[in-house]
Amino acid sequence: MEEQRKKILCVGLVCLDIINVVDKYPEEDTDSRCLSQRWQRGGNASNSCTVLSLLGAPCAFMGSLTAGPVANSELSFILKDRPDVKQFPVCSYILEDFRKFHIDVSLVTEHAQCILPASVIIINISTGSRTILHMNRNLPDATANDFSKVDLRQFKWIHWEGRNAEEQVKMIQRVELYNSTLPQQQKITISVEIEKTREALYQLFAHGDVVFISKDVARHFGFQSAQTALKGLYGRVKQGAVLICAWAEKGADALGPDGSVVHSDAFPPETLVDTLGAGDTFNAAVIYKLANGGSLQDALTFGCRVAGSKCGFHGYDGIAEKFTDG
Repeated sequence: MEEQRKKILCVGLVCLDIINVVDKYPEEDTDSRCLSQRWQRGGNASNSCTVLSLLGAPCAFMGSLTAGPVANSELSFILKDRPDVKQFPVCSYILEDFRKFHIDVSLVTEHAQCILPASVIIINISTGSRTILHMNRNLPDATANDFSKVDLRQFKWIHWEGRNAEEQVKMIQRVELYNSTLPQQQKITISVEIEKTREALYQLFAHGDVVFISKDVARHFGFQSAQTALKGLYGRVKQGAVLICAWAEKGADALGPDGSVVHSDAFPPETLVDTLGAGDTFNAAVIYKLANGGSLQDALTFGCRVAGSKCGFHGYDGIAEKFTDG
């Protein structure tokens, strides 16, 4: 029972997503109306926490936050002399949204003099595509020193969204040292996501029990399918690890230590509405199933089912309605 109560921790980014839904992608230098506009808590690790919570997993988020204004220099200037700037609603909105989904934010580090990262996102409702413009001016990522204060006994799984890899490797090494003192069934499972094509992130390959790579990373290395990417990149992961690559409408593949490739087809919705966060949803669903004793095939299929379903509606709330039994 004690193991079942342990949480899943996601380490990475939280930001403000300003989402604009349009009926067609705008042409350059034009003026057009949105069908709708909304705020949403974003960031890969933050989104994965949302999905984990909706699936029923107790979870926590670790990252950086600021009470300062959103990344908008004009807005910053307007607010610079306001004595109540610390009450600016963006930070409050994000924290309240974490609480809404019952996500533990006790490990969030506040940086008072920084600017909150933000993304402006265009969702084309006719195709379901999402275009992201991201700004992160000066908010630092969580460090190994921040992570040194974490009580590892709370967690059964820790997932890192690949960002400041040198610091993240130090964090993972602390978990590896902790694991070395425990019997197998009590060890913390380590997963990493390598989404961006940045050389520094590739050192994370060797540090995950489960390693998620993006289609962009696979293509960066010259591979044109998930299966060839897994076979070509598996030599980079540590012994016994699982390497996973999702490939949008072609589903996802995984390669484990037995050398056989596991595949799941995609499960697209009847109408493609919103692909924003589909990858974060896939990762979370796979982690959820594996953390609860599911097989690699079960986890891969479940990940594709949940991610496909999520693409049929805006946001994440619909996940709970369709997958409450996990």
